[in-house]
Order: sequence, then C-alpha cells, then structure tokens
Amino acid sequence: MTSPATAPDPGLPLAGRPAAERVDAARNRVRLLDAAARLVRERGAEHITMEAVANAAGVGKGTVYRRFGDRAGLMFALLDHAERTFQEDFLSGPPPLGPGAPSRERLAAFGVATIRHQIRYLDLYLQAEPKLARQYSPHPPYEVRTLHLASLLRAAGVPGDLDLIAELLSSYLGTPFLNRLHSHRRVPAERIEAGWLDLVDRLGG
Repeated sequence: MTSPATAPDPGLPLAGRPAAERVDAARNRVRLLDAAARLVRERGAEHITMEAVANAAGVGKGTVYRRFGDRAGLMFALLDHAERTFQEDFLSGPPPLGPGAPSRERLAAFGVATIRHQIRYLDLYLQAEPKLARQYSPHPPYEVRTLHLASLLRAAGVPGDLDLIAELLSSYLGTPFLNRLHSHRRVPAERIEAGWLDLVDRLGG
C-alpha cells in the first residue's frame, strides 16, 4: 500500500484542459503558440502583438484573433500550456518534485521549482494577471498549487490550520511577491529559493 507521503496527489484539477478539436485545428494552434513563445523569448511578452504572431506563423491576423479572441487570450493560452506541463511534473513526475519522495522533501522541491517556473515566465504572468482587486480570486493555477501545498503539509505532519498556512506559502510563490523581489528589489533567484527552504525548515512536524 502506498503511503500518503509518496502517493500521487488525488483530485487536483489541472489548469484548463483544452477542449477536443480537429487534428488540423490542433496543429494550427500549436503552430501559433510556438510562434508566440518564440517571440516572447526574443522580445518579451509586453512587446507581443497579434499581428507579430500572425507574421511569425505565416498566417493572417484574423486567424490569430479567431483562435485566441484577443491578446489576453493569447497570453493565457501560452501560460496554460506552460502551467499544465508544470502541474504534470509535480503531480506525477519523478521525485523529489513528483511522488516518491518524503513529503517534506517534496515541499522543498515544489517551492524551488515554482520559483524557477514563475521567474522563467514572469513577464507572461504579469501580462495575464488579474487586476489587483481581483488578485486573490480563484483561478486554476493558484488553486491547484495551494491544494498541493496543503496536501504536502498534511502528509508531512505539520501542525496548525493547514489551509491558511498553504495560502501563506502560496503567496510567497505568487507572481506579485516574486515580481517585487526579483524585478524591483533585484533579489537573485538563488536567495529567494534559499528563503523558501528556510521557511520549510522552520515548519513544525
């Protein structure tokens, strides 16, 4: 029988799974996202336009609008792909990020991996983040990460109100906090990761 510390986390929904689509439509979607991702790497997300993506993909601008609706829809589609890949890594990938390692090791690995993921896609998250007043409204990536943290805390035997502790830890790994530290205060990623590991070490249990 698999122990709670090593079992895959049940019942955590992945961020927006794409609806079933025709093979040619799926191929065109991937082509557009590949072109957009390449432009983001080259220019930064803030400089990406629907017309630039259309030109890079060799299609008409109307095709991009029909597929993603608007620029925000394109940003969310790019993030959705990156987020689903990351979620698969920590829900079912190799340990210590995925199942198979002690819960406290997974907790430490999850924070470090999330920091690296967030910083890698920080400009995309900033483009797609809700307004400040809606910052803590439920949305799939935040909800999945918070549920995963609560699951790891529970399996590690950490005492206290684990739902609230998980929310606090999620805030440390969230876009606003990481953007403030990394972009505005110029705190190196390594120092932010060390801060996360220190938090994990200070948890009881």
